[in-house]
Amino acid sequence: MDISSTLFASLIWGSIGLGFAIYGKKQRATAPLVGGILLMGISYLIGSALTMSLVGVILVAGIVWVGRYVD
Repeated sequence: MDISSTLFASLIWGSIGLGFAIYGKKQRATAPLVGGILLMGISYLIGSALTMSLVGVILVAGIVWVGRYVD
């Protein structure tokens, strides 16, 4: 396991999650807020950069889908 790629993936997905969380809080939108918190949390739960990225892409797609079609 390469620690530098895992650290870089954590930085990227945590930053994207922070952006979604801030957007969700300011817009009072539940999907981006919860999704952003989940994106920030995957770096603590998943140790592989590839798995973290796959889960991150699925979460972002879910946030966009819920925000577009459910809200």
